[in-house]
Amino acid sequence: MLAPVGHPASLYQPLEGGKVRCTACARYCTIPEGSHGFCFVRKNVGGRLVLLSYGLASAIQVDPVEKKPLSHFRPGTRVLSIGTVGCNWRCQYCQNAEISQEREVSGRDLSPKEAVASAHRYGCQGVTFTYNEPTIFAEYAVDVIRRAHDEGLFANFVTNGYMTPEAVEGVGPHLDAVSIDFKGSGEAGFLRKYIAAKGPEPIYESAVGLKKRGVHIEITDLIVPEVGESVAATRRLARFVRDELGPSTPFHLLRFHPDYKMQQFPSTPVATLERLHAFVRAEGLEYVYLGNVWGHPLEHTYCPKCGAIAVERFGFTIRSWNLDSENRCRGCRHRIPIVGRLADDYRPTFATPVA
Repeated sequence: MLAPVGHPASLYQPLEGGKVRCTACARYCTIPEGSHGFCFVRKNVGGRLVLLSYGLASAIQVDPVEKKPLSHFRPGTRVLSIGTVGCNWRCQYCQNAEISQEREVSGRDLSPKEAVASAHRYGCQGVTFTYNEPTIFAEYAVDVIRRAHDEGLFANFVTNGYMTPEAVEGVGPHLDAVSIDFKGSGEAGFLRKYIAAKGPEPIYESAVGLKKRGVHIEITDLIVPEVGESVAATRRLARFVRDELGPSTPFHLLRFHPDYKMQQFPSTPVATLERLHAFVRAEGLEYVYLGNVWGHPLEHTYCPKCGAIAVERFGFTIRSWNLDSENRCRGCRHRIPIVGRLADDYRPTFATPVA
């Protein structure tokens, strides 16, 4: 295919000498004429920033919303997952490296109109931007979301949260939910060595900004054995979530699987996740889950008042729903903060690639 010419970007500032400053992510790349940013998809053309990946999808799939993971938002629904190429991080363990670290911009044509039409065609209730960091293609995502909302669909980001206040201001009002993916509990040394990010402060700031705009937030924390399993860092992250986002914010501890440039590492021992789960709960978070450990009791939602299983899960499947019409525990009537409720005709959704 021909090289993409790009779509006008909005998240940037013009500078002297024809340079531009990209304001999409916390790198704040200064980009000379003819060059692109760290993500490879935002380019300076004639002193103006363009998005080369606009309308070019590298991955499209129908998923259960629980896969994002969102355990407290529109349970049992299906989402059309969309990703492009490029990323603002260089995760050494990335499971989607073939697209996130791609430097040649390409993809399947998918206009906002076509994206929403596909969501309807495959029986989805929402659209999700995932697989690579959606902040770097924010202008495209917002155009899709606007159309999705007009046609009754919800929209969410699966994001590393390495945004700017400008991006939060531009994207936040359009989002219904986000899953913010911390890695190694956001410990600064881990982020520098394995991700090429300076530190977690922009993620904290973005999370707070999105919360203030009414976006539903769930936190994930990928626990990488040996190099990213600090108890102190995990407790510090849990305290931040408790104090700034609220104790009822869902917190997912994710099991690492070896991939990309870190295939020599083992998968995270389940015992490590269980130990960290206890520490996070001790910091006062009410809904803490283990992810990528199918069949584990800590996949379930437990009522924080009486301890009963409120929602029983197996992987991305909901096995039983023990809440009333107002999402109150059937045992003690404590309300569980879940957006939406499980439909009476719920049927499990399994990930399905879009042809």
